[in-house]
Amino acid sequence: MTTAAEAGGGPSPALARLWAGWRTGYIERITGDDTELRPDDTGRSLFERILHSGRPDEETFILWRGARCFAVLNAYPYGSGHLLVLPQVAAADLGDLDEATAAELWTGVRRAVAAIRAAYAPDGVNVGINLGAGAGAGIPDHLHVHCLPRWSGDTNFMTTVAETRVLPEPLEASYAKLRAAWPG
Repeated sequence: MTTAAEAGGGPSPALARLWAGWRTGYIERITGDDTELRPDDTGRSLFERILHSGRPDEETFILWRGARCFAVLNAYPYGSGHLLVLPQVAAADLGDLDEATAAELWTGVRRAVAAIRAAYAPDGVNVGINLGAGAGAGIPDHLHVHCLPRWSGDTNFMTTVAETRVLPEPLEASYAKLRAAWPG
C-alpha cells in the first residue's frame, strides 16, 4: 500500500473532526480561559481543576465521585458515551497509586462499563489507559481510564476515508444518559 506522502501527495492529514464549537465552551466553563493541559501554577492537573472547580457536576460532566476517584465525560470523545475514570489526585502511573485508590479506580471502571451498557446497549465496550506521552496520553501527568461504547461497524467510512469522526449527540445528552444509568 502506498501512502499519500510516498505517492508525492505530501503527508497524510491528521485525523479531522467535524466542528463542534460547544466543546470550547465546555473547556472555558470548567477551566476559565486556561485550556492548558499541563499542571497549572499551583501544580494542579486539568482533571484536578475540573474536580475542584466548585461548579455543579452537571456543568463539569462529573458522573461519579468516590472517596478517592471520580468519573467524568471525555471533552474530546471518540464517540458518544466516552468517559474517563481517574484518581482525584494526579498520578502519572499505576504504580503511583496506593492500594485503596487502585481498588476504587477499578470499582469506578466496573461501574462505568455497567452505565455504558445500560445507557447505550453497545455491541462492546473499550476500556484502556495510555500511560505516558509516548503511549498517547494527552494528559500524561494524571492517568485516566477510557471507557467507551462500541458498535460493530462504528469505525465507518468517515474515519477511514475522510479521517473524521461524527459525534451524534452533545455532551449534555451523554451526561444525562450515563448519569441516569450509573449504578449505586
